[in-house]
Amino acid sequence: MKPIAHIRSLFADKFGVPRQGNLAPHVVSEIVFEAPYRNPDCVRGIEGFSHLWIIWGFHCNESSGWNPTVRPPRLGGNTRMGVFATRSPFRPNPLGLSVVKLVSVEPGPVLRVSGADMVDGTPVYDIKPYVPYADIVEDARGGFTEDRPRELLQVELDCTLPQGADGEWELAMQEVLAQDPRPAYQQDAERVYHVILNPFEVSFLVQEGIAHVLSVKKV
Repeated sequence: MKPIAHIRSLFADKFGVPRQGNLAPHVVSEIVFEAPYRNPDCVRGIEGFSHLWIIWGFHCNESSGWNPTVRPPRLGGNTRMGVFATRSPFRPNPLGLSVVKLVSVEPGPVLRVSGADMVDGTPVYDIKPYVPYADIVEDARGGFTEDRPRELLQVELDCTLPQGADGEWELAMQEVLAQDPRPAYQQDAERVYHVILNPFEVSFLVQEGIAHVLSVKKV
C-alpha cells in the first residue's frame, strides 16, 4: 500500500498533536498529493463536501509491536482497555482515521483542511467524502469516553509573541494547549514542556488548570 499524499502541518513531532483534532479548528494543514495522483481530475467534485475522511499511517511510532490492551489517556493512563476499544496509535496495523474540514482546494491540487491530528509528513493512504445522511449516527454511544469528559485548560500568555506569530497561529496554539498535550501520568506543576508548532517552539507549564505560555521562539 503506497501513500497517495502527505500531510504538511504545524506539528513537527507527536507531542502536542491534539488527541481530538476537531477541538483545534484553527490548526490548518495541507494534503499534498504524490504522482500520479497530482491530477485535478482526482479531486473533481470534492469542493462540494464540507468534511472528509482521511485514512493515514502512524509513521512516527518508535515500535512496530502491539499489545492486546493499552492505557487510554482519557482514563488517566492507568486503566487498560482492549486495543480495538481505543484509538491508540499502537495497533496491529498502524492506521489512523480522521474527519477533517475541507477549507479550500488549491492548485496542485492541494487540499487545505482544518482539524487534522497528524504530524508533518504523515502518509495519507486514502481520502473519502464525509456523507452526513449516512455517517451521522444519532443514537451512537461513546463507551468509556462519556464517563470522563475532558476539561479544557485555560491558556495564558506570560510572554510576548515574536514577529510572525500571527492571530491565526496564536489561536491554533491556544487550542492545542487547551487540550493539555501532557502525558496523563505527568502532573508536575513545575515541569516545563516544549511543543513545536512550526515555525516556533512553545514552552509552557500547567498549574491549577492553566497552561502558562513562558516563551515562544523561532525553531
